[in-house]
Amino acid sequence: MSSTPQVQSESGHVPRYQRAVRRQMQWEERSLDQLLPPDAEARVVWEFVQKLDLSEFYAEIKAVEGHVGRPPVDPAILLSLWILATLNGVGGARELSRLCQQHIAYEWLCGGVGVNYHLLSDFRNSRPERLERMMVQILATLMDQDLVTLSRVAQDGMRVRGSAGGSSFRRKERLKKHLSEAQAQVDALKNDVDEDAGAADRRAKAAQERAARERVERIEEALKQVDELAEKMESRKKGDGDKARCSTTDPDARRMKMADGGTRPAYNVQLATTDETRLIVGWDVNNVGSDNGLMEAMRQQIVSHYGRCPEEWLADGGYSAIRDIEALATAGTTVYSPVKQEESKRAKGKDPFAPLKGDSAFIADWRKRMGTATAQQIYKRRPSIAEYPNAVFRNRGLRQFLVRGLQKVKAVTLWQVLSFNFTRIQSLGWLGNL
Repeated sequence: MSSTPQVQSESGHVPRYQRAVRRQMQWEERSLDQLLPPDAEARVVWEFVQKLDLSEFYAEIKAVEGHVGRPPVDPAILLSLWILATLNGVGGARELSRLCQQHIAYEWLCGGVGVNYHLLSDFRNSRPERLERMMVQILATLMDQDLVTLSRVAQDGMRVRGSAGGSSFRRKERLKKHLSEAQAQVDALKNDVDEDAGAADRRAKAAQERAARERVERIEEALKQVDELAEKMESRKKGDGDKARCSTTDPDARRMKMADGGTRPAYNVQLATTDETRLIVGWDVNNVGSDNGLMEAMRQQIVSHYGRCPEEWLADGGYSAIRDIEALATAGTTVYSPVKQEESKRAKGKDPFAPLKGDSAFIADWRKRMGTATAQQIYKRRPSIAEYPNAVFRNRGLRQFLVRGLQKVKAVTLWQVLSFNFTRIQSLGWLGNL
């Protein structure tokens, strides 16, 4: 029975109209370049990547002209794919691999070169220091042209959920028990693989053995870190060392207080952003739940990268560590960060900005400075500078890391930083200056 209703037109006849035919084979003489719109974002990403110095990536290729060996995928293709994926909020290698077969923008970037999720994942997570050096070179090029300055920098942190469950945290004794059970499972699976079986069955059992072996490695790492964590906790408060726990899923993750007030396994992403251009010039990831004491480490990174020190530094009250303020002031950086207990001191009738006994000249100047209208007006700019990249990262899907381990988490963060700076450079019209 036909699914098309037999209706009549006003003239009393059965109407004729064009119907969709989706099984008819067609041959279209169009290239990938013709299928992608001229203003597509993928074209701009490719233009950006072509301007970068990828010599370090190409130097690692072992396949050379005149010798045997299968040539690898062009690093420029992989770099472009991950930038576009990050801009579109795609965080998984499997999802990106699927898009390379089904989405014209990613197909265009591939240009007929086949990629799989193993290759994509390895490229994203391996050697993040190469990506970091490339980003430093980009920003240094813009600084040399006086397009980017370090006259004012704002620092902020964002807690990002880790790929570990809250119930995966164990004390040392439980970790030892889990390690024994996991090792026994590895031995049992290894014996099964050694037995005569079909190829498919051997592959499946080998995969199970690999997963069990990786679990053993994670638990061993958790046992190592739980001792270090216990030592730190014990130094802060006697008796707290016995409460130390580490995750069997992601030993590097730590329980942190999140923006919604809850406590979950997470990482602390630190970003330093310039005032006028809103470019990220400093970045780091750690598993410390506090921002206290992180200003000086970020300043040192910026000086190491660009050979110059920011003139002004904006940070919220969580960064107001006396030793950091003194270190930045000694280096010639003026700090704008709230004085602690300002409201409580006002309530007691005390001047919150008056120097305290034992303050150094740098700390006394900081307290008096934060009481001036000029300093308070400058500090008001902090949210619009420092929290802007945080919001962009969230909108691009960085609400939870899909990878485990501090090294891989740093790699994913670097891709976010590179993609963010790319969009800023594009919007500022500076692609031609690279």
